[in-house]
Amino acid sequence: MTASTPPARNPFYITTPIYYVNDRPHIGHCYTTTVADAAARFQRLLGRDVFFLTGTDEHGQKVEKSAALKGVPPQALADENAAQFRAAMDAIGASYDDFIRTTEPRHKRQVQAAFERLVQTGDIELGTFEGWYDEGQEEYVTENQAREKNYTAFNGQPLKRASETNYYFRLDKYQARLEKFYDQHPDFVKPAARFNEVRARFRDGLQKVPVSRTNFSWGIPVPDHLPGGPGHVIYVWIDALLNYATALGKIDPAIAASCGVPAAERAKYWPADVHLIGKEILWFHAVIWPAVLMALGFKDAELPRCIYAHSFFISEGKKMSKTLGNFIDLPTLRAYADRYSLDAVRWYLLTQGPLNETDADFSYAKFVEVYNADLANTFSNSCNRVGNMIEKYFAGAIPAPGAADDSKLLVSDNVTLDPRAVAADALRAAHAHLDRHEFDAALMQGKKLVTLVDQHINATEPFKLAKRIDEPGVRDQIAGILYRCAELLRVASLLLHPALPEKTAQLWRYWNLDILKDRDNPPSGFAAPLADLAAFGGRYAFKPGHAITKGDPLFMRADPKLPPPSAATSPTA
Repeated sequence: MTASTPPARNPFYITTPIYYVNDRPHIGHCYTTTVADAAARFQRLLGRDVFFLTGTDEHGQKVEKSAALKGVPPQALADENAAQFRAAMDAIGASYDDFIRTTEPRHKRQVQAAFERLVQTGDIELGTFEGWYDEGQEEYVTENQAREKNYTAFNGQPLKRASETNYYFRLDKYQARLEKFYDQHPDFVKPAARFNEVRARFRDGLQKVPVSRTNFSWGIPVPDHLPGGPGHVIYVWIDALLNYATALGKIDPAIAASCGVPAAERAKYWPADVHLIGKEILWFHAVIWPAVLMALGFKDAELPRCIYAHSFFISEGKKMSKTLGNFIDLPTLRAYADRYSLDAVRWYLLTQGPLNETDADFSYAKFVEVYNADLANTFSNSCNRVGNMIEKYFAGAIPAPGAADDSKLLVSDNVTLDPRAVAADALRAAHAHLDRHEFDAALMQGKKLVTLVDQHINATEPFKLAKRIDEPGVRDQIAGILYRCAELLRVASLLLHPALPEKTAQLWRYWNLDILKDRDNPPSGFAAPLADLAAFGGRYAFKPGHAITKGDPLFMRADPKLPPPSAATSPTA
């Protein structure tokens, strides 16, 4: 484990998409951000210097139209909904390092600089488009694409015929370089099935992409002195994609610094290790984004390392819809958090969510089932049982394991494991899953250790041995069992922490563990890298005599007969 662990301060950059402010936040936005947050927390645990970016996409025709319907300026609508998204990110416990808005000067001025640079190099040129327009995605599509979609937009509305003089990005110019890059970087898009979808669209050849609009005004203006003259605004998708670079000052460090961006300090984070997105915006991120970076002069080694496109949540087996009343919005998630805890909501999203190719169901019955099985009956119950027995039999002090006894982890009549090896294997497996962006599977390594603790307690029955605790050797036997259990739970809590930051920190307080530092203390906010913290019996392990308290259960068992939580009955939703 130690050899493969990234060294301290090795930068790690992860982003969510910037969320479109035409509507309020919902479970899809919260899911993406929670996954990104768990990934960032895992990397901080490893000792890495993490930069986690999220924010809001605030320009475009839909925002302009929605603002007009409400009788407010577009900026006012953007301000209102951007505040809602920031509140949503805070509500789910996202530990982001920056929240960027595309209406901020630091972003707008760099986007204009990038656009002008591409006009000067000939990568952006004037032209006229006539064809099909997807208003929902604010995207022009080819005749072939329109036919394949049955002339229906992503949101189910019909495509519209449109004609417009725009600036165009020469995406076709970069087809060969993109295909070569894909060949050399087979993990650039994940899951693999998504990469196949992207590459399949190359068969018809890439086309020029419109990158300005004249049919609305709410956007970043194309500089007036460019050949097309005034009246053009920069296409919202080009504007939005550039946020990943403008937040670090990578487009123009001087402009960024003049707007308050510490570009020199943030340059080390480039390129992004993971752009985490929903599958509906994969084309923009997997094709247009790297091509724009190529056109701006970035080398292949400076392109993003992975675009990870997850699937969607459905509700009770049906596509989510406000009309159907099954839409899981932020107030609904807050109601679940009020009843079961924020960490319980995070756990469900992270372990049951649509990380891979298939959509995932958010159902109340399944939520309660997972909550009871994983959190109340397993993690919480195991910590409570072990803490209670240490308090009852050893006056709340971690017992000495004994020189030989600590190497035996009996989990059934015929199976005995080495607890040091079990913990080390869990860490290695979690690290391997993280390398493949399998964040849910990495968390399950922590649950696996808790399950082994339960099996060890069931196989050894220390509560029965305690009836003979005064007999020779029995106290030492119980001590060894409880030491192994407490130490494995300590290791498990570290692996569970990215999903359960509040409850694991609560356990660490109960058990008097010095694991967390001030998060503003770089690079990670932890007392040591995970390889050191989670070594069974190592420097940060429990020492005999270490005082703990049993504390309250971390998760109380849920009653499945209760009606689902609702925003109407939640005190904070």
